[in-house]
Amino acid sequence: MEISGDAIAEVVLKEFEKWPAKRKPLVRSDGVKEWVPLSGIVAQDQQGRLTCLTAATGMKCLPHNKISQAQGVTIHDWHAEILAIRSLNRILLQECDYLTKSDHTSYKFIRRRSRDEKTENHFQPFALNDGISLHMYCSEAPCGDASMELTMAAQEDSTPWETPALANITVPSASPSQQSLLHGRGYFSALGQVRGKPSRPDAPQTLSKSCSDKLALKQSTSLLSSITSLLISPQNTYLTTLVLPSSQYSELACTRAFSSSGRLTSLKGRTWEGGYHFQEFRVLTTEKQFPYSRRQMLKAGEKLVPSNLASISGTSPNDSETLIGGTLQGRKQFSLPGASRVCKRRMWQFALSLAAISCRSILVNLDNRKTDEGIRGRTFERFTLGNDVDEKKLLADHSVLQCLKSDTYAEVKEGKLLEARRNVKREVREMALEGWVRNEGGDGFSSDGLMGGK
Repeated sequence: MEISGDAIAEVVLKEFEKWPAKRKPLVRSDGVKEWVPLSGIVAQDQQGRLTCLTAATGMKCLPHNKISQAQGVTIHDWHAEILAIRSLNRILLQECDYLTKSDHTSYKFIRRRSRDEKTENHFQPFALNDGISLHMYCSEAPCGDASMELTMAAQEDSTPWETPALANITVPSASPSQQSLLHGRGYFSALGQVRGKPSRPDAPQTLSKSCSDKLALKQSTSLLSSITSLLISPQNTYLTTLVLPSSQYSELACTRAFSSSGRLTSLKGRTWEGGYHFQEFRVLTTEKQFPYSRRQMLKAGEKLVPSNLASISGTSPNDSETLIGGTLQGRKQFSLPGASRVCKRRMWQFALSLAAISCRSILVNLDNRKTDEGIRGRTFERFTLGNDVDEKKLLADHSVLQCLKSDTYAEVKEGKLLEARRNVKREVREMALEGWVRNEGGDGFSSDGLMGGK
């Protein structure tokens, strides 16, 4: 069913309108106004009905020298597009949680997969409901390659800079080819290149890739994270549409950044094991305006500055959060109490609890409903780390649970069940996104320290 860019944008903008003022950009006491990018993901069902699954604002990321301190509790990249994708993963896992605690085979957007659907490489117990398509709205052009023409047009002097043999980020122990990551908007005439996130020239360097590059990769890996893809099939969780304001759309840039007639030409028609394939999204435009964009009207003498707030909303009030520095507002950065619901560690713990309950449901046929409810109420730690040896044996052979029970987050990502996903990422980086420098050093943490991932 056809859908317009205006229709998608309107659903996200209406979701943002519901937010309280404290979660929106401010007008400061000195009259300075703040701006922030907004992004949201919209689901369309077979009847054409649109639902905003999540909306997010934000525009910053951790510098590379802080990654090791994050320990899975502080978010590395809180640009609006990336927060929206992280929040989507949380929303979908919450639907899986509902299904594991009920006898239903499907919910609003997620369903159980039948035994006949599953294979050794395509093993996930859940899938997106048939007929659901996913669309993203962004109030600004994604940073990186899709915004280079806009960046050039904004320069007083658009003369191309001389591109150095090696870029301006030096990664310890990296080979020369790995040191070719262009920084932000610098060397804007170098087109089709993998770039790091933009930042002030005097800010610490980041190895977090641009939103253009991450969205380009998602066209092959799906919108699911590593953790979520252990439980939900990636097969139909790809982005169908990207919507940009007409003023933020360069056909040349978007074709080059995202399409099979641009830098992704080698991926056209590509499929991989495990339900993965290259699915090119279309780019639509909208005339709808986000009132807190960089293009908001200013009176004489007014100044516009970036907001340091990032916020998320989902399908229920419990999904709402406000972040500063990748941490819950009011909490100390890198502290456990500051962990967002969409941070790596809490998402891992949530998936652990889901896998444990799902495994128990599969392996044990409980006749007494009250007993069943009692088991559902237990935490993962209680019925896997307690003294009941029989329960441990029942869970031991569940491959998804075994993967999620790895000692560190890095070991989960390197597990056999995620081999197909790793192969997709490796091939895309080698064939289409050459120069991708991995932002390593932050995955050595365990799942300890937070209760239940809720």
